Amino acid sequence: MSQTSILSTKTLSAEQRQVFIDANFDLLEQDFIEIKNNLFDLKTINSNLIFSSQNAVLSLIEQNGWEVLKIKPVFCVGVKTKDLLESHGFTVDVYLDYASELAEIITLIYNKESYTFLSGNLRKETLPEALKSAGITFNEIEVYQTTLAPFKISDQENFDGILFFSPSAVESYLTNNKIKNEVCFCIGTTTASALETKKIKNIVIAETPTIEEVIEEVIEYYKTESI
Repeated sequence: MSQTSILSTKTLSAEQRQVFIDANFDLLEQDFIEIKNNLFDLKTINSNLIFSSQNAVLSLIEQNGWEVLKIKPVFCVGVKTKDLLESHGFTVDVYLDYASELAEIITLIYNKESYTFLSGNLRKETLPEALKSAGITFNEIEVYQTTLAPFKISDQENFDGILFFSPSAVESYLTNNKIKNEVCFCIGTTTASALETKKIKNIVIAETPTIEEVIEEVIEYYKTESI
């Protein structure tokens, strides 16, 4: 039986890659987006911090004097973002899987607080719109930039599945490539929606939005298919 062939639209860690090797999958990795951190002023930070991605955390810890912010309560999207924050000494008061869920909790329960949202240039309007509508005091600082890095996959390459981890990666991939019969494995509903708007239907969404869960979905999908 031929190997299952998978394309990841971002470079995986050694541990993540090993899962595919152990399962005897053929894996190709290609970064379809690039991240660049911005310099920014730490003087305009409000009482609470909001992070919706690990990239924002990584940008913050590149800034001089960031350690003074570790005393501030943190609200974040995603368990991996939470883990990264806590590994650098932050206390995460609330974390949820999606920005819409976090926005709901903040507006219902923590609406008397002030916030600074550390975001990227391509972030969705979900959190800012919810905070504005609720009259919550907040400001937003763009701490990193995501740029598309389109790449043409050789016509000789045929994949059974493609891994997508952001709407930006979907857009970048489709710049020079088409999705035919491949199964698209998505880290979350927002990424899946970017595919659905292109009329692509063969989509599997991870139960929880982590890279590890996406990989697990791939392994389970093809294990089940081979039975």
